[in-house]
Amino acid sequence: MAVITNIEDLRRMYQARVPKMFYDYAESGSWTEQTFRENSSDFDEIYLRQRVAVDMDNRSTKSQLIGQDVSMPVALAPVGLTGMQHFDGEIKAAQAAADFGVPYCLSTMSICSIEDVAENTSAPFWMQVYTLKDDDFMQRLFDRAKDAKCSAAVITVDLQLLGQRHKDLKNGLSAPPKLTPKSVANMMTKVRWGLGMLQTKRRFFGNIVGHASGVTDPSSLSSWTAQAFDQSLDWDRIREFRKMWDGPLIIKGIIDPRDALEACNVGADAIVVSNHGGRQLDGAISSIKALEPIMDAVGDKIEVHLDSGIRSGQDVLKALAMGAKGTWIGRAYVYGLGAMGQEGVTKALEIIHKELDTSMALCGRRDVTKVDRDILYVPKGFSDGWDA
Repeated sequence: MAVITNIEDLRRMYQARVPKMFYDYAESGSWTEQTFRENSSDFDEIYLRQRVAVDMDNRSTKSQLIGQDVSMPVALAPVGLTGMQHFDGEIKAAQAAADFGVPYCLSTMSICSIEDVAENTSAPFWMQVYTLKDDDFMQRLFDRAKDAKCSAAVITVDLQLLGQRHKDLKNGLSAPPKLTPKSVANMMTKVRWGLGMLQTKRRFFGNIVGHASGVTDPSSLSSWTAQAFDQSLDWDRIREFRKMWDGPLIIKGIIDPRDALEACNVGADAIVVSNHGGRQLDGAISSIKALEPIMDAVGDKIEVHLDSGIRSGQDVLKALAMGAKGTWIGRAYVYGLGAMGQEGVTKALEIIHKELDTSMALCGRRDVTKVDRDILYVPKGFSDGWDA
């Protein structure tokens, strides 16, 4: 087996082992993909400040996210169709996260259901929900999450309207995949993936089929999805969702300081600075550039996490030094999952942890909770160079 030393190694293995439509689903953004690219490349503009002759012994990457102890301040972000990247993918990812001591967040658009994940994992996980019109479905989704002992709910607020992702349209993305001559030819080259998918009964959107009104089979799902998302969403509507869930609440998809302040006012426990991985508004600023203005606006009123663009432990360290309490990874662990299943998710977490720990030490710090902006060289105007 090839020696795996970084997340890029896992990405290459993932690309070789998973059907093109599912690889493209993860490894793409909307429109020109400018924001998708800059989410990662903007981290490269920030440099780390190396220190020497500093005691680096007895280091700790342990922290807390919304009051939960974690082995490092990293959570596995909600990613739709994870069960199409590897059979029972959501279960495998949740198991790896639990073993590593970091949170896992299940997507509403998962293949494995809330109940599937709860029955097959030992640690509580977080549940992500979209802002849908159907109050009955939303309340039952929150109730199902509560019955599954989910320790937090995550409301994604940046998907009222789906950003166009050209590759998904050209590939005819669906779950299960549509059998066309092109897709069949590609899947025939992914033998390991195919054998795995034959082992499982979980091939549809488990949280929706059989739960949403009128959605009794995959063929009725597309029409429901087209009508389900609430384009009239406002902060009063988010307050209604807050009443449906009495546990810790995280609001994901904040990229503007004004929205961060609104999130504080609806009773959220944390926000995630995120542009949906560059999959919604192309041309939006990267999450790392949006972070500091949001931190300036909210101060210590709410816990702030960052998502989108993280591919290394150095990226995690930079986000923490810029003020985030925690970080979320999506593509980085999906690469591992598609490449090697649960073992691959664990490998992704190990890589990021080692990079975070080593880089923190070389910056002269021993405790990840004490990391601050002093370990960085940040370009002038990095986050405030616009007329707005």
